[in-house]
Amino acid sequence: MPSIHPAIDNGIQKGDPNFSGGKLYCHCPSKKVEVTLASNVAHNHACGCSKCWKPSGALFSVVGVIPKDAVSITANADKVHVIDETAAIQRNACKECGVHVFGRIVNDHPFKGLDFVHTELSDQKGWQEPQFAAFVSSIIEQGFKPDGMDAVREKFKKEGLQSYDVLSPPLMDLIATYTGQKSGKLPAKL
Repeated sequence: MPSIHPAIDNGIQKGDPNFSGGKLYCHCPSKKVEVTLASNVAHNHACGCSKCWKPSGALFSVVGVIPKDAVSITANADKVHVIDETAAIQRNACKECGVHVFGRIVNDHPFKGLDFVHTELSDQKGWQEPQFAAFVSSIIEQGFKPDGMDAVREKFKKEGLQSYDVLSPPLMDLIATYTGQKSGKLPAKL
């Protein structure tokens, strides 16, 4: 079976609930983009969508969310550019190596105020481990053979990760709550 993701293939390392953040780095050999995260991530998960940055050979990315106020570029910001300014998540990547250093939502969206980050870009240990797998079927759209999907889902199950073809139920509930509030069918404050 191809690599799911290095953070999953060889067993998931549990994070430290008291971990307070750290630095992420692009893959350039020198003059690396450095992003400082002032806290740990939440909802860290394997993502099979076609937009998320994945390590070479991996079917999935591992991506968590963090308040955007806890994210800052602390070195070589001049190397960072937005890949697609029309996308819901504006993925900020290094112009030289292509690594996505963070993704930011700037338009009206249920997750506005959160940035998406790849903790594998850190050399520090303690980040929250993947909690679930999302958009699992999306790897088929990228060329993965459908007859291999049972093995992919079984690998996630073996590692203790529930797999979804959307986001996890709590995150889908947040999206639905936001939509209900925007339409006026739910009160603005619950």
